[in-house]
Amino acid sequence: MESDASPSSSPSSLSPPAVPMELHVRNREKLLKSLRQSLSDSGRPLHGFVFLQGGEEQARHDTDHTELFRQESYFAYLFGVTEPGFFGAIDIMSGNSLLFAPRLPSEYAVWLGEIKPLSFFEEKYMVNKVFYTDDIVKVLHELFQGQGKPSLFLLHGLNTDSNNFSKPAEFEGVENFATDLTTLHPILTECRVTKSDLELAVIQFANDISSEAHVEVMRKIKVGMKEYQLESTFLHHTYMYGGCRHCSYTCICATGGNSAVLHYGHAAAPNDRTLEDGDMALFDMGAEYHFYGSDITCSFPVNGKFTSDQSLIYNAVLQAHDAVIAATKPGVSWVDMHKLAEKTILQSLREGSIISGDLDHMMVERLGAAFMPHGLGHLLGIDTHDPGGYLQGLERPKEPGLSSLRTVRDLQEGMVITVEPGCYFIDALLVPAMESTKTSQFFNHDVIGRFRTFGGVRIESDVCVTATGCKNMTDVPRRTWEIEAVMAGAPWPPRLSPAHFES
Repeated sequence: MESDASPSSSPSSLSPPAVPMELHVRNREKLLKSLRQSLSDSGRPLHGFVFLQGGEEQARHDTDHTELFRQESYFAYLFGVTEPGFFGAIDIMSGNSLLFAPRLPSEYAVWLGEIKPLSFFEEKYMVNKVFYTDDIVKVLHELFQGQGKPSLFLLHGLNTDSNNFSKPAEFEGVENFATDLTTLHPILTECRVTKSDLELAVIQFANDISSEAHVEVMRKIKVGMKEYQLESTFLHHTYMYGGCRHCSYTCICATGGNSAVLHYGHAAAPNDRTLEDGDMALFDMGAEYHFYGSDITCSFPVNGKFTSDQSLIYNAVLQAHDAVIAATKPGVSWVDMHKLAEKTILQSLREGSIISGDLDHMMVERLGAAFMPHGLGHLLGIDTHDPGGYLQGLERPKEPGLSSLRTVRDLQEGMVITVEPGCYFIDALLVPAMESTKTSQFFNHDVIGRFRTFGGVRIESDVCVTATGCKNMTDVPRRTWEIEAVMAGAPWPPRLSPAHFES
């Protein structure tokens, strides 16, 4: 992707890239190839249309205040349309792509801007033809050329992260079509699991600008600030220099005990604590660019210097993070990667005398889940928790910790997945574990008392699975000495000294 902005003397080395619509053309071609193969294998005719409804603008409750619109993810994947109120169709036989735009009232031009002609959307989104939404029935029947009742393959299926179902298209006259609610969802979801080079380029930019913003937060943080001021720093940087109007998710800006609240930052805990000397910070923030997201977590001491206890917990998590990335390659079981992270953390906690006993016995008793209750990571793309983590027939594990895994798949080349081990001191988990007859034997109760108010550490990077291993798309300081140096003003990425080049 070429940049459409010139370099400047800004705090950023980046500028928003122009994303080619060819990305979405290829996504449609990928879907057609998979769908045609599925229909052929089942002996079904290659007739009908893939038909999706885009997102609608939403008002705030009963007011006329319109919330900032973001396109429905499956529709964004196939068509790249940024405007609300659209429908899209793909003719399975010919491969032609159609968009249906809302017919806007004349007053739109007064309040919201120029009403674009249909030809504008044809060119912008690289589709064969654009019609108005009130012509859907007529157009599709004409294109089917009298071959009977046209078939529409509608999107309807379970999102295994939210337990919500995708919304099949609804429009006046849908009863005039034969509708299929089961075929499309698993095929289209599987298409989203592996990314094209064009998709990876967008995800890389989202990572680049988010990595840069995390470093900016490290440099700006001071004792006495509010957590939301660091959130503001991140949001400003990614929008000002990256053109990222949307975040991938609600920012988690947790310090002190809040860093043990896994999804801190929501309306009931709105990143509003005052930072104190001696706190650990856990900042989980990621920008979204052209629908595609990033998801990065950095943990570091608010005052810029690790204590011995902070170093112990941080390095336990870092070793797990690095061990998983070193082992990540096609064919590897994500369940095994989660267990590798758990075992690595437990080993470090044993070396630090927080726990004691046989590691294998700890793993059998699922002690790791008392310190890391969430899954190791998740697929990433147009959604922060991208779909496809559980194929049809795959069951979610029931054991503590493993039950929180968002996927149990073997890794494939082209997947983008987060690696985000963590170690937290959460009374709601530790107290039962310390009282349980199965796990109390592992705790050094005198030592662990020192950590009860510690909070937690999470380290999260976004990795792309390659043919032989993986590429870490995230670029932030990770070693304790790197973090301390950057927080003290050192450049990132670090510059090599002239002595490095001497022979």
